[in-house]
Amino acid sequence: MSKEVILTGVRSNAELTLGNYLGAILPLVRLQQRYSGDYQINAFLPDLHSITTPTDYDQLYARTIYNLRIFAAAGLKLDDPNTLIYRQSYIPAHCELTWILDSFIYYGELSRMTQFKEKSQGQESVSASLFNYPALMAADILLYDASYVPVGEDQRQHLELSRDVAIRMNNLFGDLFVVPKSWEEQVKFNHTGARIRSLKHPEFKMSKSISDPSGTILLSDSPKDARHKILSATTDSFSLIDYDFKLRPGISNLLLIIATIQNKAVEEVTLEWKGQTSYAKLKQTAAELVESELEKLQANLALVTENEALKALAKHESTVREVANIKLAKVQASVGLRPKQ
Repeated sequence: MSKEVILTGVRSNAELTLGNYLGAILPLVRLQQRYSGDYQINAFLPDLHSITTPTDYDQLYARTIYNLRIFAAAGLKLDDPNTLIYRQSYIPAHCELTWILDSFIYYGELSRMTQFKEKSQGQESVSASLFNYPALMAADILLYDASYVPVGEDQRQHLELSRDVAIRMNNLFGDLFVVPKSWEEQVKFNHTGARIRSLKHPEFKMSKSISDPSGTILLSDSPKDARHKILSATTDSFSLIDYDFKLRPGISNLLLIIATIQNKAVEEVTLEWKGQTSYAKLKQTAAELVESELEKLQANLALVTENEALKALAKHESTVREVANIKLAKVQASVGLRPKQ
């Protein structure tokens, strides 16, 4: 690809929450609005990653299409010439490159991955794919020579592993892959996503996978119910509003929600509220913003048909398959699986 590539995606294995919306969906929309034309944006639906842990397999396909409709409803342009939108499992090169990368990634590297330890803790049986998840993620990145991969801190080790295996194979076989930017360089795009916490238990992230209905806002919730959940959010016993996730996660969570919806830096919003005493007013502001955002999103969603989403996928996936196959063929030839050209 002639432009530097930004690659991002959201798993399809659960109903999307306000945390997903503010942490991944809205940032991607804004990324496209701001950088399309200057960069090639690969916005993929990582359905293969979705089965590394148990999920509702009967709903996965439909959920993937539904999630794309959510992205479109949020403002992602499906016909943007500088954005490629595709399902991971529809590009066979992802799996084929993963197997090759597995031969150059070491067991010790995978066994040190913190996310695997966290997700497997307390489980009677853990899938091999969960252990091998970082290798597939490396294939997702290296297949398209992605320079920027906006991920959270929890994915930092996986990004670093992608860099390591790219450098390792480049040293062995020559110029195979673009090495993704270092974590420090990724900050250009990494600041865009907000890590929204539970409204009732703000020490944890907002997640449908945790039994926390009153602390989680689903994108399918009625806007009025979402408003009520915000108004009932846990805060603290301090007398003044300030941003400090370590000491005051509830209040900080509300400030982060306001900042992300308003597309402002959280520092700017904190200055607007710092020193004020009315928690009720802060909750009211956050509640009104969330209610309005959900109303708009749900109205737009009704206008995005499944057929429209599938047409866009078919078009993009045809293009992506060609790009991926060219890279895969180069790697196959380099490691001796195909004749050198």
